[in-house]
Amino acid sequence: MQTRLKDLGRAFAQPALCSQNVFRHVLTALSLPGQVQTLDRTGALAGMQEPRGAHPSAAAILLALLDQDCKLWLSPGFDDSDAAAWLRFHTGCVVVPEAADADFCWVACGAELPGLSQLAQGSAEYPDISATCIVQVDMLQAQGAEASWTLSGPGVNGCTQIQVGGLASDFVVQRRESQTHFPCGVDLLFTHGQTLVGLPRSTLIEG
Repeated sequence: MQTRLKDLGRAFAQPALCSQNVFRHVLTALSLPGQVQTLDRTGALAGMQEPRGAHPSAAAILLALLDQDCKLWLSPGFDDSDAAAWLRFHTGCVVVPEAADADFCWVACGAELPGLSQLAQGSAEYPDISATCIVQVDMLQAQGAEASWTLSGPGVNGCTQIQVGGLASDFVVQRRESQTHFPCGVDLLFTHGQTLVGLPRSTLIEG
């Protein structure tokens, strides 16, 4: 979809401060898996006009993390959005057609998340060259009575519960299979509205 530059939404009003704010939330989310983080419209999201179909938190994460050396794949749900043009203009990132080639994947809805085995996994020598997926989901709810997952592992005090809505029914099975190759694997950030939750490759899921 062709988008004129003048029609693209704004990035952060204060790029350095807002990026640092978002980056801290991302680090916290990945350090404390299962704990919901919320980005503030008057703080981390100040001045940002996210693309069509984008969760504010997802757009802010990518705006803060991407640069000209990053390869980004967008799921089909963004085909009619200005998301690709918005990120290319504001970050200089390269948009690639295949998810397997991407450093970052932006997934418009949980059902469009590629099979985890199809994504860059890194290697035993360089586990850090794996993909990071930002996945927009239907719901994020921590410590709910109907929580579907119980998380444990590094950064989790005992265990914690979380409900993530809209993912494929075999996601947990895929996740377990991918962890047999640890420290290789894919890190995920789930977003809903202005909230986000981290699921690093080291986190165990029961549910």
